[in-house]
Amino acid sequence: MFKSWVKIKQSLSLKVLLTNTLFAFIIVLIVGTIVYNQVSSTFINEKIDISKVETQNTWNLAQSRIKSAGLQNDAELNKVVQDFISSSREDGSLSGRETVIMAVSKSNKNLNRYQTVPKLFELETISGDFRKKVRESENILEQQVTVKYSDGREFPGFIIGGKLDIPRSGVYEIYYVFNLNAQYASITYITWILFFTGLLIVLLIGLSTQFVIRQAVSPVKEAADVAEKFTNGDLTVRMAVSSQDELASLGNSFNEMAVSIQQQIYRLKNLSRLQQRFVSDVSHELRTPLTTIRMAAEVIYQQKNEFESSVARSSELLINQIDRFELLLSDLLEVSRFDAEAAALSIESFDICNLVRKTVDYLHPSKSQLFEVVFKSEPMFIEGDPRRVERILRNLITNAFDHSEGKNVQVTVTDSEDEVSVGVRDYGLGFTQEESIHLFDRFWRSDPSRARSSGGTGLGLSIALEDAKLHQGHLLAWGQKNNGAHFVLTLPKRHGTAVQTFPIDVIPGDLI
Repeated sequence: MFKSWVKIKQSLSLKVLLTNTLFAFIIVLIVGTIVYNQVSSTFINEKIDISKVETQNTWNLAQSRIKSAGLQNDAELNKVVQDFISSSREDGSLSGRETVIMAVSKSNKNLNRYQTVPKLFELETISGDFRKKVRESENILEQQVTVKYSDGREFPGFIIGGKLDIPRSGVYEIYYVFNLNAQYASITYITWILFFTGLLIVLLIGLSTQFVIRQAVSPVKEAADVAEKFTNGDLTVRMAVSSQDELASLGNSFNEMAVSIQQQIYRLKNLSRLQQRFVSDVSHELRTPLTTIRMAAEVIYQQKNEFESSVARSSELLINQIDRFELLLSDLLEVSRFDAEAAALSIESFDICNLVRKTVDYLHPSKSQLFEVVFKSEPMFIEGDPRRVERILRNLITNAFDHSEGKNVQVTVTDSEDEVSVGVRDYGLGFTQEESIHLFDRFWRSDPSRARSSGGTGLGLSIALEDAKLHQGHLLAWGQKNNGAHFVLTLPKRHGTAVQTFPIDVIPGDLI
């Protein structure tokens, strides 16, 4: 059920078809209901109106004949009344009409001689309330009822009632009972015609909608398929244009856009290739003169005691700047390897706790009191490239120390069944939400002036992120302005597996 609903939501043609068919069904249902009500009411009301007119005429004719016969002798009056009663005795289940004559009052002993009730007809069909209204009214009245017979049959129908005055006999109630079974059978027949006609209309609307959808949606679907292939890297794919309508205009525009994008992509690829080659070549070419400069600088630095203080200080600055220059070249070479997708891992098993401790001691041996290193347990062995993992740790720890503003830096190592996390927390400058977007961008610094005075290339976090991705790990960061930062490196313990859980939350525990 859920898959079917997802399929409907993902298919434009199916969605339009179902929507249009549903609207057609609702419209046909409304129109069919209105037509049914109009037809049924017309059938029944017309039958009642005609029957009422015929009954009125029959009643007037009978009343005039009976009055005329009443002016003569009783024998002639009796003959006229009996003829009227005989003509009224019909089987209503067959003819659709039958007559009931009953005396209004039984005070006169002669009143019962003209009373008649059709065979099998149940007198309870005529309610007492209706009889009372007939006796009190001088007009002909009607009422819709269910006609009942003593053999269990029941039919929809109606009753027309009035009074008949027979001279020297009294006043009688006369009721004409009409069976509407034939009318309702006709209404049922018309209902089935309406049903099948509506069903056919809905089916035809669905087929016509499907045809229109094929004409309109197929080119859109083709454009979506072409766009998907284009997105997946097939830059030569184009839309087929075979007409001159709006969809053809869409196809031509799409093809022109694809050509433009293809040219831009090729141009950017060439530019990126040239840039990578330039960075790689320049980095390699600079190593040779840099090596010579370092050798000369070290010779000068070793003899600094023989120089004046200003020259000795210059030799120290020269060595420091050469170190920064070598670090920049190393970072540029590593970036070029990442861009060329030539970076590879040298996998081995090692203790990450020992690596963290060694990195802290190597980077800041004189500042060890500022570092708080916590291990959940020791040792914690993982499979990875220790050189790259050490570089990640070196970048994170150095970054935290440089931005700690002299406050303590916490390094926490925790593991789960399949993952290990290293969290580096400082309480210094931190960074804003806007700055976090660019945190791992190349050559980006949150404080360029300070970064230049303290060293750094702006590539450390970017390279650390790439090294983490090579291990199929994650490097996450949290920070608040003037409340420090928290970097969390999470790596899988076994090479080739993905990270499923995060033993250390990126939001520091002191803020949760």
